[in-house]
Amino acid sequence: MTVPLASGQTRETFWQISHVEEVVFYFFAFAAVLAFGWGVYQRFARYTKGSEDWFDRTDQLGKRIAEAAKIVATNEKQFNRDLYGGLMHTFIMWGFLTLLIGTTIIGIDIDLWQKALGNEPFLSGAFYLSYSLVMDAMGLLFVVGIGMAIYRRYWVRNERLWGKHTSAEDDLFIWTLFLLGVGGYMVEGLRILGRGGGSESFPSFEIVSFVGWFTARVFQAIGISPDLAADIYPAMWWSHALLAFGFIALIPYAKPFHMISSFANVVARDEKAGKRLPSVPAALDAETGADSIDHFSWKEILDQDACTKCGRCSSVCPAKASGRNLDPRDVILDLKQYRENLDSGGEEKTIVADGGSSVIQAETMESCMSCMACMDACPVEIEHLKSFTRMNRQLTDMGEIQGPLQDVFQNVMQKGNTFGDPNRKRGDWTEKVDVDVPDAREEEVEYLWYVGDYPSFDERNKKVARSLATILDAADVSFGILFDDEKYDGNDIRRVGEEFLYIELAGHHVESFEDCDFEKIICTDPHSYNTFKNEYPEVDFEEFADDPMMPFEIEGFWNEDGDIDVLHWTQAVEELVPQLGLSGTELDYTVTYHDPCHLGRYNDEYEAPRELVKATGCDLHEMPRNRANSFCCGGGGGGLWMELEEETKPSEERLREALEDTEAGAGIEKFVVACPMCMTMYEDGRKTGGFEEDIEIVDVAELVVEAIGEKETAGL
Repeated sequence: MTVPLASGQTRETFWQISHVEEVVFYFFAFAAVLAFGWGVYQRFARYTKGSEDWFDRTDQLGKRIAEAAKIVATNEKQFNRDLYGGLMHTFIMWGFLTLLIGTTIIGIDIDLWQKALGNEPFLSGAFYLSYSLVMDAMGLLFVVGIGMAIYRRYWVRNERLWGKHTSAEDDLFIWTLFLLGVGGYMVEGLRILGRGGGSESFPSFEIVSFVGWFTARVFQAIGISPDLAADIYPAMWWSHALLAFGFIALIPYAKPFHMISSFANVVARDEKAGKRLPSVPAALDAETGADSIDHFSWKEILDQDACTKCGRCSSVCPAKASGRNLDPRDVILDLKQYRENLDSGGEEKTIVADGGSSVIQAETMESCMSCMACMDACPVEIEHLKSFTRMNRQLTDMGEIQGPLQDVFQNVMQKGNTFGDPNRKRGDWTEKVDVDVPDAREEEVEYLWYVGDYPSFDERNKKVARSLATILDAADVSFGILFDDEKYDGNDIRRVGEEFLYIELAGHHVESFEDCDFEKIICTDPHSYNTFKNEYPEVDFEEFADDPMMPFEIEGFWNEDGDIDVLHWTQAVEELVPQLGLSGTELDYTVTYHDPCHLGRYNDEYEAPRELVKATGCDLHEMPRNRANSFCCGGGGGGLWMELEEETKPSEERLREALEDTEAGAGIEKFVVACPMCMTMYEDGRKTGGFEEDIEIVDVAELVVEAIGEKETAGL
């Protein structure tokens, strides 16, 4: 039958629902909330079984929460490189939150304001009209967002959304949200139709619920009468309520938990994640490897739960694109799956090993280039490199590393450099440059220049060292090097798991730096720049005072403030352009520039190299993947020294992109780099890819030294 229209501009929440059904409703609501609360408690209790994290993740908690709220509210990470995905997630998230808030308001009105306090409903009049309008509008955005997700997943079949861990759970999640959104409007449409007496008898104020009003009209158009709508309404209301209760109850046990874990992960993020690895003293006192899943820190376990399987990390991973045995998403989810299986009584396995039935294969970890592309792309701040480094340390501790890498370790231990050459020859490159290169151990200098292994020993990169020495001399600044007191910086061997050797190198260099009188350190190699800037300051050398294996005599860290100005050479020389007399017209090459991972993604320096290239007069064209989206050369994370199977070398792929996909296309004459490792990898890729006649690899320093007319002085 038709129910008479209630007076006032409001709605009856339990319309057509009996008192007995209302009691049953509250029972299911309580059960759902109880299941939700218990599940969330179990999840967070599980994190406490993980090892202590190396960094304080709760300092300035209020600030952390505020910043996380901003990141999540704006969806800024979702919009990164994916406008469609950003809009889709924004519609879904804000639509869902609005519906959640709206439901909470109804609960407060009925259960607290009316039943507990005995007041008249506040959800009426103008407030109700505003409420209905906002709820319908945001609910529509929610449905549109879900529709966009369904279209992308099932119609377009976006490749990154499908993978090893794609399961029925993913389908259930998205279709449940769709049914909740559409079902809500169906319930609303039946209510509006059922409470009216005919086409002209709809409650006129309900037109503010414009989607529900439209749905009521559709029901009416297909022949559903008000009486039938009122009869159907309870069944539809209950199906919607039970689906919502089921969704709430299952949140902690399935994919929807990412709504909680992702926010927690953003709150607990380390802003220097990847660019600095766990601090050395803490690492020596704690479990550094991966003997057990519980050796992973609570944050690393939270990372696993925060993963939404979006595949953004996989889509930007150069190792995966090159055909190496690595998919960063699968590594995180393999660890999660193993942990959950183990918690359910499953068989214990070796976490990482070379062969066998381990959770992660050694080859997978060897494939990682430590480029941080995965972390940069991740919208929920998963710190892949922390977990990867932990497993690399485990492999190193077990001796399960490639022969070439073992040779590198041996060279560094015995000779102080990765080449295995006598370290006394480290400064021999200075003999072929027609400028004086001072010894920073013997005189005060403005710039203490850390040259690095490749510019010191590799013939191709020695040209870069000579160019930079010439540039610094031409700018009339005082600089000096350490000659044979300089050793390998330790950045990449640390990322492949050799922690103790890294500590020795750090201690040696800090001792050497303290013996010199200088204002700033400049580095040729972005890898050195990163480890001096972000990792050496983490070493508490006092903890090694009594360790006979680490005989450091360090009074403080570099200076009284525990800080020092560390620069990549392009940052220093950019400030010296006026002293070099560059007018911006000296060269007329058409060039493109490759952003090194350790300079760009690691340290957000994108402009200094570009400004120097422009200062020479070169016509600079950007590749499609540039700045934070740059594609790794393949040399990082030990890739320079390893023997890996790959379908296409990253360096070859990058050179092909430079020649074919830049705005200038085949007109590119020079491929410009600012990293010795990149120089080495691209010179190799130029040969193996057949690009020797098509393009030349040059360092920014070589362009600058040519622009100032000092090629002969630099011995080029």
